[in-house]
Amino acid sequence: MQIKPVEQIKDFLQKIAEPMDIEIVDVEFDKHTDTLTVFIETENGVDLDTCEKFHNAINDPIDELDPSGGLPYTLNVSSPGLDRPFKCVRDFERNLGKEVELKLFAPLKGVKFIEGVLTAFDENTVTVDTGKEELKISLNKIAKINKAIKFD
Repeated sequence: MQIKPVEQIKDFLQKIAEPMDIEIVDVEFDKHTDTLTVFIETENGVDLDTCEKFHNAINDPIDELDPSGGLPYTLNVSSPGLDRPFKCVRDFERNLGKEVELKLFAPLKGVKFIEGVLTAFDENTVTVDTGKEELKISLNKIAKINKAIKFD
């Protein structure tokens, strides 16, 4: 199977997504199930109607792109999930001033799990206010960073 590069698929779909105020967060092709999954985000979150609307908008154009080199595939459109890890600058921008969770590769001050408010970031570090102190942590020490999920 000759799969097109993910970035090419993502760039192609972004042209359709932008007028709909949808951001393409990620694109994955699972070769075991021949499934192309497009993860989307909007300012107000993603619901089933948003996924269906975008799926219908890209269904025919994506076939013209032929992401699977002529072989059959299943197209899915999905939310990336509440606890998805931050992957790009936009993820960090979207969560500035919000509570985040960090899982570290090795303990920092005796802990491998940190919760706090994301106050700053750059290409090498994130700064998190835990309420007790402000920590500046190198990205290469973080196994996963994601939005904190609170259940009331």
